Amino acid sequence: LLDPGLAFGTGTHPTTALCLEWLATAKLQGLRIIDYGCGSGILAIAAAKLGARLVWAVDNDPQALQATRVNAEKNGVAICEGEVDAHLSPGIFISLPDDRRDFTADLLLANILARPLIEFAAYFATLVRPERHIILSGILAGQVEDVRAAYATDFVLAPPVIRDGWARLEGRRKSAMV
Repeated sequence: LLDPGLAFGTGTHPTTALCLEWLATAKLQGLRIIDYGCGSGILAIAAAKLGARLVWAVDNDPQALQATRVNAEKNGVAICEGEVDAHLSPGIFISLPDDRRDFTADLLLANILARPLIEFAAYFATLVRPERHIILSGILAGQVEDVRAAYATDFVLAPPVIRDGWARLEGRRKSAMV
């Protein structure tokens, strides 16, 4: 059950569908997940419904966070119980509350645009635990190599999955240096 309100994300756009398909095949039980650029909350809610322990839904748009909260409630995902924790980011970067400063995720989902994905590559690496996953979407097929290059330092990326001219990249964060 989803009402995007003034936010993005109904599940019909190829980028969202590509992310939902990946989530549907992943083992999410007990994972800590960040949905960066959560929009309507569709990916965060799906992750919670599929067994994630904690989903940190982040957006810089207060209307998106309101839509996420409403949609989470409609779908029986209790924000107050910690399944989905919607958080407003000041500006673009997320600023975790003091009690979550050391928060790292088992999976970071970012279905935004290629330019911010490229700009946030190093920052996202600090949010993903070593050997854990990142899913990137919102990328036009012609932008894949630029995004891949931005993530090459910290992630090993699989070949892209392309649909209707849009791409999804899946990666695993490299092991921490000893």
